[in-house]
Amino acid sequence: MIEIKSYIEQLKSKRLCLAVSLQTKLISIIREFLVKEGFKELLPVIISPITDPLADYRLRGEVDCYGFKYQITKSMIFHKQIALHAFPEIFCLSPNVRIEPAERKTTGRHLIEFVQLDLEVREASREEIIGLGERLFSNLITRVKDTCREEMKFFGRQLPDFIPPFPRISYQEAVTSYGENFELVLSRDVSQPVWLVDFPLEVREFYDREDAGRPGMLVDMDLIYPEGFGEALSGGEREYEYEKIKNRILRKGINLETYDLYLKFAERGLYPSAGFGFGIERLTRYICGLPDIADTRLFAKKPGVYSL
Repeated sequence: MIEIKSYIEQLKSKRLCLAVSLQTKLISIIREFLVKEGFKELLPVIISPITDPLADYRLRGEVDCYGFKYQITKSMIFHKQIALHAFPEIFCLSPNVRIEPAERKTTGRHLIEFVQLDLEVREASREEIIGLGERLFSNLITRVKDTCREEMKFFGRQLPDFIPPFPRISYQEAVTSYGENFELVLSRDVSQPVWLVDFPLEVREFYDREDAGRPGMLVDMDLIYPEGFGEALSGGEREYEYEKIKNRILRKGINLETYDLYLKFAERGLYPSAGFGFGIERLTRYICGLPDIADTRLFAKKPGVYSL
């Protein structure tokens, strides 16, 4: 049941309004940085015959349209790879819908509808993309501290400087040191962003590139926020060779027909590439120091909660 009065009260709250106002500045800073780096901005893809499988490719969010089956976009990973035929460096502010388990409504980190800054670079390596991510976040924090003083004062927030290079820890080291819930425990333990690298093949998706020199290991990474805010971004190098992609899909136990259209593009040729994506709402939550991600957008949808 949606309570109209409480919705209106929430929309008028100073905390929400200032967070959204700051978010507008964040998006402007990100756009300016990427355009100066030579990136072209794509308009988002909302529905498509193919989208990111993520944890469960069967959660399709299908839409009937003119007798065709489309899916609601979970991420633009495949479109990013295909778009590199047009431009060598692309980014997009992409609305994503991901049906999270209902028990995640209390984490403070999960929404089922959010916007992701997604970028991809043709012929790039993981090291180059890590360098790009470090420059982007360092620039962003510096600009926020210079231009968002009113908001920072309201939220009582004093952001540290993000000084590259950020520390790194492997997936296996993180599991060994911090246990099964390593991401959040690691995040609470650090004062600077940390790169989590070298995930085992079985814990990621079929489009993440396997390291030819280290079978079973992926050339990928996540960036972890400090102060317990969890994952900032996720990315890495992409699998681009047709046979490897096909074999990885089969290894995941997915019927090849599910990604027939993507495989046809791969058969004709995809570029080697690397990139990453990060949630604008999670970024806003970290910058403002908010406990609940629902305070970063006007019509937030938490898992398992009926919302406008």
